[in-house]
Amino acid sequence: MLQGAEERYPPIEKLAFSLVVAARKLRHYFQSHLVVVLTNYPLKQVLAEPNISGRIVKWAVELSEHGIEYRPRPAIKAQALADFMVELTDEGKETSQSLWKLFVDGSSTSQESGAGVILETPQGERIQYALRFNFNASNNEAEYEALLAGMKLAQAAGAKHLEACSDSQLVVNQVKGDFEAKEKRMAQYLDLIRAFGQTFEKFELKHIPRSKNEEADQLAKLASSLTIMKDRSITLLTQEHPEIEVAKEP
Repeated sequence: MLQGAEERYPPIEKLAFSLVVAARKLRHYFQSHLVVVLTNYPLKQVLAEPNISGRIVKWAVELSEHGIEYRPRPAIKAQALADFMVELTDEGKETSQSLWKLFVDGSSTSQESGAGVILETPQGERIQYALRFNFNASNNEAEYEALLAGMKLAQAAGAKHLEACSDSQLVVNQVKGDFEAKEKRMAQYLDLIRAFGQTFEKFELKHIPRSKNEEADQLAKLASSLTIMKDRSITLLTQEHPEIEVAKEP
């Protein structure tokens, strides 16, 4: 979150500073992975320019400690990910007993929100993506959106038996019926989750501790901070509207 003089930075400097902040907050992640920044701004050129402001020189030196690549931001559809998952799955070997695993997490800040989704095929192949919301979402709404996004991906990929895992006690207990969804929007999300659950031969939602959901958590944090993806196995998508609003459309 930009404060004080930071709010007056030119747009390209705001983007560079956001990358620096993300690298500081997620230092262990940046140090252990290749990070690809998807942007249509000339961020790489600005950071490499010697005749620039002192603060950008400082940021460039700080970022040089990490393995970062800068690429043009492509337009990627969620269905393309599902099609890719189908290709990874051994065709003809899918049965009603084949277990697909889903790990999801949501993240919400005062300015941005997003989700992390990891879908694993019965053969152990994995696809991971960060989903950035272009709308305001509370923490609980982000958790529900993350679960819905993962379920839709699994459905499109042809999963029949899905085991979903979330570290949100509220969402898991509401879906299981242990907690009542008192808020109207939570009730709408709950209805949508249960409807999607019926599209699988078997659907189970499990609560796991956050320590067991770190990858999805990191993806969600990346989605709610910058347009970054880890390597070629992680993609950043954007979602324009809440699923409960899309579901109302005729």
